[in-house]
Amino acid sequence: MSEAEQVPASVPEAAAVLDALNVTDSNATEALNATVKFVATPEGTALAYGSLVVMALVPIFFGALRSVSCSKSKNGSDMPETITGRDAARFPIIASCTLFGLYLFFKVFSQEYINLLLSVYFFGLGVLALSHTMSPLMSRVFPESFPNKQYQLLFTQGSGESKEEIVNYEFDTKNLVCLLISSVVGVWYLLKKHWIANNLFGLAFALNGVELLHLNNVSTGCILLGGLFVYDVFWVFGTNVMVTVAKSFEAPIKLVFPQDLLEKGLGASNFAMLGLGDIVIPGIFIALLLRFDVSLKKNSRTYFYSSFLAYIFGLGLTIFVMHTFKHAQPALLYLVPACVGFPVIVALFKGELTEMFSYEESPPEEEASKEDSSESEKKDQ
Repeated sequence: MSEAEQVPASVPEAAAVLDALNVTDSNATEALNATVKFVATPEGTALAYGSLVVMALVPIFFGALRSVSCSKSKNGSDMPETITGRDAARFPIIASCTLFGLYLFFKVFSQEYINLLLSVYFFGLGVLALSHTMSPLMSRVFPESFPNKQYQLLFTQGSGESKEEIVNYEFDTKNLVCLLISSVVGVWYLLKKHWIANNLFGLAFALNGVELLHLNNVSTGCILLGGLFVYDVFWVFGTNVMVTVAKSFEAPIKLVFPQDLLEKGLGASNFAMLGLGDIVIPGIFIALLLRFDVSLKKNSRTYFYSSFLAYIFGLGLTIFVMHTFKHAQPALLYLVPACVGFPVIVALFKGELTEMFSYEESPPEEEASKEDSSESEKKDQ
């Protein structure tokens, strides 16, 4: 989401991360209404909900912007992972199997030990994700006189002509500083499980997920969102599996904000929550529409802004329904129709619906091979 979250090595690994994110998104919404032991003030509720909305918008907006440059990157550490139509069709099935597997694990094994393993696992992912997120900012903060050395981590398999690259990661001294800072946050999270540390990791996961997971076309996006729409509704309304997993799962895969912050300050403990699945899943579709806007070369971002506003509308509607009926709501039930419907309506009015659905992104490997072949043709000429 994140690089396994940071740099997804393959579509199946990316799917594994995303389905874990989606496990908690709807269940986290139920916690928004957990008022049995604590009744939030209107001010506290408004502050919590408003903060969650802002925190959801930040990784989508900046992740989408970074996805444009990421799609053109030739650096192995920054190249995106492309989700095809086949991947999108299998994704809800993989997510369902993973969710039910987690449910069985929590039923059979000790919750304490499982969450200990999950904390260590997400510690590593979170450090990498946060480091990758901070790198562009740190590059501007450091003075030009800073001694910045370049490094390359290269693992190969075989020898001679059969040698194959397994890992090829380029980094510099600034990246190492970011890694150190991220490690401090990681230790803070492991020791205290503080909500601010949780949110730093969560925002990093979400931003990197939107940046590095790319849909290859709009049709694939519709398949993915449609499948997860059914997945989300079924596991929230049809069974208690998702609720059980969400209550047992302790990991920075959700954004939280205390509803009693005004009363208790940073030590507040009654949280409103939003799962990262509700951010990353629509976010990668919104990022695709931004890249489509760029491909039109019209100096406008019509589809990006329409889908971004649609996301705000869908998320606001989700919170309104939860707050009104005091019942868990699958956020994708509202987000998917909004994020898909608004841009399609805009395309119909502009007469660009066919162009939108015919837009295709090639995987980075194919783009690289096309560039290599075109360069060789120029040399031959």
